[in-house]
Amino acid sequence: MRRWLAMTALLLLALASSPRLHAQDDDDTMSQKEIESLRDAAYIPTNRIVAFERILNTREQQIEQLLAKPHHVGYSQDMHDYIDQFASIADEFNDNLDDYASKHRDIRKALPKLLSDIERWSTTLRAPADDDAYNIVRRLALDNLKDMSAAASRMQTEQAAYFKAHPDAAKLEKERADPNHAPIPNEGPN
Repeated sequence: MRRWLAMTALLLLALASSPRLHAQDDDDTMSQKEIESLRDAAYIPTNRIVAFERILNTREQQIEQLLAKPHHVGYSQDMHDYIDQFASIADEFNDNLDDYASKHRDIRKALPKLLSDIERWSTTLRAPADDDAYNIVRRLALDNLKDMSAAASRMQTEQAAYFKAHPDAAKLEKERADPNHAPIPNEGPN
């Protein structure tokens, strides 16, 4: 009986720790350097957009390099991985754009370049021949880019109207983007 209880306890312990081990797997979508570049640019939306663009440009270059070489044994899996990473990063980028739109963060200057980048990225994602190994993730990536394009186009119009109607908000955004701008410390009793 004691042996049965010990075996049951070990089995329950193993089952209980399995999801935790899986959740601790490293996400290899972005390198540590790329994650740090996004963290460093977190407070200035236009800088964060530039950081996302650089990361997506890197994935685009990887896809183009893979296309330029003769196909190797792991070609389909490599293409799947690059496109999957692209889709995941584009999805996170979309979340940031949604956040900037809802908080009226001024990204008007970054939007025209973003729209032209989206067109180029879409063309690159359509370049690989059809393959069941990556067609689904390619569709996800293209859908994310379509959503990004729609959001950026909508934001161009909305932000132009918003900041025209709210000049104080535009001034506040300029102050936030100023590198010399520092939060005022909370002055309380000493």
